[in-house]
Amino acid sequence: MISTKYPIWNHSGDGKINLDWKEFGNSLLNATPNGIAVFSKSFQTIISNKIARNSLDIYPGALLDTTIPPLQAAIRKVLETKQALLNIVIKKKGNSFSAMLNPIFHNNELIGILAVFEDMTTIEKISSEMVSFQQLSIELDTIIDSSNDGLFICDGNGVILRINPASERMTRITSKKFVGKNIRELVKRKIIDKSVTLEVLKTRKKVNLIQETKDGKQLFLTGNPVFDPNGNLFRVVVNERDITDIIKLKQELEEKAQLTAQYKRDLLEKQIEETESRHIIAKSSNYVKIIQKAIKLAEVDSTVLVLGESGTGKGVITDLIHKYSTRAGHPMIKINCGSIPDSLVESELFGYAKGAFTGARQKGKPGKFELADKGIIFLDEIAELPLGSQVKLLKFIEDGVISRVGGTDSKKVDVRIIAATNRDLKKMIEKKQFRSDLYYRLNVVPLKIPPLRKRKECLVPLIDHYLNLFCKKYKKKKMALSSEAVDALVAYPYPGNVREMINICERLVVMSQNSNIEYKDLPGSVQRKTEAGTPVIEGWNQGQTLQQMVDELEKTVLETVLKNCRTQANAAKILGLNQSTIARKLKKHNLA
Repeated sequence: MISTKYPIWNHSGDGKINLDWKEFGNSLLNATPNGIAVFSKSFQTIISNKIARNSLDIYPGALLDTTIPPLQAAIRKVLETKQALLNIVIKKKGNSFSAMLNPIFHNNELIGILAVFEDMTTIEKISSEMVSFQQLSIELDTIIDSSNDGLFICDGNGVILRINPASERMTRITSKKFVGKNIRELVKRKIIDKSVTLEVLKTRKKVNLIQETKDGKQLFLTGNPVFDPNGNLFRVVVNERDITDIIKLKQELEEKAQLTAQYKRDLLEKQIEETESRHIIAKSSNYVKIIQKAIKLAEVDSTVLVLGESGTGKGVITDLIHKYSTRAGHPMIKINCGSIPDSLVESELFGYAKGAFTGARQKGKPGKFELADKGIIFLDEIAELPLGSQVKLLKFIEDGVISRVGGTDSKKVDVRIIAATNRDLKKMIEKKQFRSDLYYRLNVVPLKIPPLRKRKECLVPLIDHYLNLFCKKYKKKKMALSSEAVDALVAYPYPGNVREMINICERLVVMSQNSNIEYKDLPGSVQRKTEAGTPVIEGWNQGQTLQQMVDELEKTVLETVLKNCRTQANAAKILGLNQSTIARKLKKHNLA
């Protein structure tokens, strides 16, 4: 009888251990890292090792249809073909196994199937991660290669690792020729004039510099150091941006800025020329801007609408535009639309043909637009233009063609229009007194002239100028104003604007008996307006104490305010006091 015991030497070598063959076989099956099972031809499990039992639930005696149903078809095929099957994928408990099925023969008879299961879960995970890494690498390569900015990457020793296509286009340094070479070699061979990479390797910090290529491009380079977890610099990533166009644009902007500065200097010179010639006195900032705008408008042919109160000098601004325009050598025809009878407006503006109406000249007469050909026509008080004439003016603005009254021929003339008014055209449009379409045609560039009361800085120079002008005209000595007179003239609101101020200056020169003009010499309208505001105190008794002077001033103020306000309530409101305080002070000064 053959023994079932198998002798094995123990680790000390001093004796033998006898194991049962069955136990030895189980130990051998459990020693493999793969799952192993044997199935009968009836799909029943005969043998299974520990891994097959734990990972696949394959126990001796169990049928395949209760453990791994999908494996039945593969085993049936092996039984039919008597050939091994490989790489059969089995899913169990969330893990993947690759099964290899081999037929078992005894005396040339197929008696069962040996199945070896290899756990593929880890391999699949690694494979999946590798696919992810590959996709990430492809994405990174795509991003780098599609960037419009150049990217130039070196290792911690300056060896070139990568050059993207944008960098190749900018620098003419190709990957094929230079990857693997040290950046120092490129500097040494003068392929590049300087290297931001070497500066980063030297300083271990971010570095910016501008590099000029051989074909004249200006590149803005930014070198960034990349450190490993131990703090070692192992990469330098250089970003390259072509700033040639930006530098060129900057130069163009600087040139334009210089031209603009020159243009502003020219404007200033023109302004100074006008102000120094005393034709225009501009000291207030708001009026200075109007002068500058008018000079600028002189260089174009846009229609201008000059707005402002009566007497503000709208005609002066119009003269200024004409003087500095390209039409200065041609006439500027001025028309006051309010001074022409309604029946004659059209014939005055556009002329009339022979025999157009009774009393007309036999040869006809050209209108103001014909006379202003190549020049400027100034339509003052445009708001007074009759509605019928507004239609004809609108048509001329649109096509530049005129037809004389009573005539059949048309004529094209080149005339620039400047209109002016002291009225609110928008309100007139609402009342159907002025055409809205004509307003928008005229209001291409509006110029709103500030009233004299809003040009306080201009007042004293203007008054001084016109006093001297009238002194020369009437052959009188130069006159001087007292401080009280100056204060009163500056405080006066000038409802008639510059025109009224000129009249006041002429009256002072004509009526004054000596060269000193005092407050009492001013026109009554100026004195009354001043007294209605802040009282003028020409002096005080030097023997008075400060309190006595304050009391006297307080009394004068109260008298003046009450004279104009009449009621204590109004006086209190103007002076910012309570009515009870006003009553008490009136009683104190015996004014109640």
